[in-house]
Amino acid sequence: MAARKNKKPTAEPARVSAKDLHVKGLKSEVQEQPISDTLKYNYMPYAMSVIISRAIPEIDGFKPSHRKLLYTMYQMHLLSGARTKSANIVGATMKLNPHGDAAIYDTMVRMSKGYGALLHPFVDSKGNFGKVYSRDMAWAASRYTEARLDGICGELFRDIDQDTVDFVDNYDGKLKEPSLLPTTFPNILVSANKGIAVGMASDICGFNLSEVCDTTIALMENPNHDILSTMLAPDLPTGGELIFDEKTLREIYDTGRGSFKVRAKWRYIPKQNVIEVYEIPYSTTTEAIVDKVVELVKQGKAKEISDIRDETDLSGLKLAIDLKRGSDPEKVMQKLFRLTPLLDSQSCNFNVLINGQPRVMGVRELLQEWITWRMDCVRRRLNWSIARKSEKLHLLQGLEKILLNINKAIKIIRETERDADVVPNLMAGFKIDEVQAEFVANMRLRDINKEHILKRTKEIAALEKEIHSLEITVKSPKRIQNVIAKELREVKEKYGAPRRTDIVKGAAVEVEPEESDDTPDYPVNLFLSQEGYLKKITPQSLRMASEQKYKDGDGPAQQWEASNRDELLIFTDKQQCYKPRLAEFEDTKASALGDYLPTKLSMDPDEKVVWACLPGDYAGDLVLFFANGKAARVPLSAYRTQSRRKKLTGAYSDKSPLVAALWLKENQDLAVTATDGRTVVFDTSLLAPKATRTTQGVGVMNLKAGQTVAAAAPLAETGIKRVSRYRAKTLPAVGATLTGVDKSD
Repeated sequence: MAARKNKKPTAEPARVSAKDLHVKGLKSEVQEQPISDTLKYNYMPYAMSVIISRAIPEIDGFKPSHRKLLYTMYQMHLLSGARTKSANIVGATMKLNPHGDAAIYDTMVRMSKGYGALLHPFVDSKGNFGKVYSRDMAWAASRYTEARLDGICGELFRDIDQDTVDFVDNYDGKLKEPSLLPTTFPNILVSANKGIAVGMASDICGFNLSEVCDTTIALMENPNHDILSTMLAPDLPTGGELIFDEKTLREIYDTGRGSFKVRAKWRYIPKQNVIEVYEIPYSTTTEAIVDKVVELVKQGKAKEISDIRDETDLSGLKLAIDLKRGSDPEKVMQKLFRLTPLLDSQSCNFNVLINGQPRVMGVRELLQEWITWRMDCVRRRLNWSIARKSEKLHLLQGLEKILLNINKAIKIIRETERDADVVPNLMAGFKIDEVQAEFVANMRLRDINKEHILKRTKEIAALEKEIHSLEITVKSPKRIQNVIAKELREVKEKYGAPRRTDIVKGAAVEVEPEESDDTPDYPVNLFLSQEGYLKKITPQSLRMASEQKYKDGDGPAQQWEASNRDELLIFTDKQQCYKPRLAEFEDTKASALGDYLPTKLSMDPDEKVVWACLPGDYAGDLVLFFANGKAARVPLSAYRTQSRRKKLTGAYSDKSPLVAALWLKENQDLAVTATDGRTVVFDTSLLAPKATRTTQGVGVMNLKAGQTVAAAAPLAETGIKRVSRYRAKTLPAVGATLTGVDKSD
């Protein structure tokens, strides 16, 4: 059979536009879509879901996972009575939480008394729930543990059935759950909470319940109340000693951001020559401490220690450190505080969802938001109570009219032939409405005696008085605040506890002695490349071979003569300063590439080295030149630290990219050049030193649109001959274009 000729070509399928794409199933073809649409329709909904529905706590102090678990336990009547298997609770919670049993149980563990992560745990647990201070201690499976709600949960659900909060549908629309829990105290500041969202995070440390209640009451009485006078400092579940720094704490209280230091508590047992650590910072674990101490011993930096053991048992945490004979326990602990997480920083980032929007707030603003929200809860509760009492009053008023002629009511009911006519006939006979008539019609026969009716009607006056008082309270913010204050005093009285974290004033903190330095001291030559490679070469090795090797496209940037014990300051394009000691780098040869600093110092991804120096005694000033034409003069001593910190964040301003940095030991002439060739020469005496590292600086050069600063250097290194042409007597200056002999040089 002959093949058919002139076969029509198959039509190509029409291209689908990106705006027409919908997720209805897998497609076999690759669809083109603008990246903006991908972010808008795929990434942003996910990001907002993580922020709003998972990671960031709300004003009641809970994330959705916490709230779903606690409400489920409340519905299971676990606020009182015996505990039940944790597996039962997990299974019931899955009706509200679709994230699986493992995630639900993890949430329960972290809220339990056994785990110890909260000052006031919400789950009264029985069994092995692990410990917050242990990294490796695994908790038992849910089928082996039991739980119920702790007594303080009564303050979470005290008036939840009185219209204090809104209820919303669960994930499948079959059940209702509260959008917030009507906490009678600022749980947002009492319970530690941490979450990592998309592009943001939250890290709220706990505060003492009694102090929070007192501060909230004082703030309602006086909006200008000094919060630090009543809320002394954060209070952490693991105890320890908080190093009190008033300036640091006030910054945290004002901005909601910052960090403070906490150190472990310890005691010395002379008979055993043992140091016992029994409380550690909240931010670390026993395993991390032991690992670090073991590492120090191996490196020969803790020669006084012969052994360390984790002797934690049912009685509590205990790390035993055996000392060698003749070792001073005070000096040993000072060294360990300096080199191990036995002294650690606790970060603060008070990021809270307010009306669905994440906001970083200070303590004052956060408490004011809670007060506003709690006032609304109380107002809704009062309105609910007014409505219930008004309904009751309305019924009793109808009953009072019946009292006037009970026999008439009986006669009306008896003589009414149809049941449906009883209520209308009572309404007509006593001039009462349908609700009142229905109430009278449904009364028991024994309740129509005069004594019973008189007792009920006597409640009318009391009810009217109560309703009147409630209506006044609803309209009076001050009276509502008095209600809140009363509840706070009750909470403090019932659940308040002494501080777990002791406060150590700065004057009581011993100055850390300098660590005995056994590092070999010998001269070295340093070579830093443009790409961030550092070579440390001894003079002997350099004399044998002095020609430096670099990667293709790389070249020399800076070089110094130094000592092996010296410290190096390395500034990067991420506003960070690294402070390694030269002894941390291996001696190498000129033929080697050296250490790649971003890898050696564990820098952030895409972080690059901009400039470095050997600070020595930190004398003189650092001048930072930014692309926007500004320069900042900062004392080099601003980068000195008492402890040997390896990294400083916020090393300089982030308002504009850093172009160059110069170290001034005395005033001199500098030359700044823009990308269009214009140059300004000025004396550094025109730059006033600033106290803060992150200052934006002052304008040095007026730039044209689209132009930036290209370079900055001491005048002596530029070869400029006609200095007066470019000299500026005031800043900022326009400058002049490099020409002639100046440009050629």
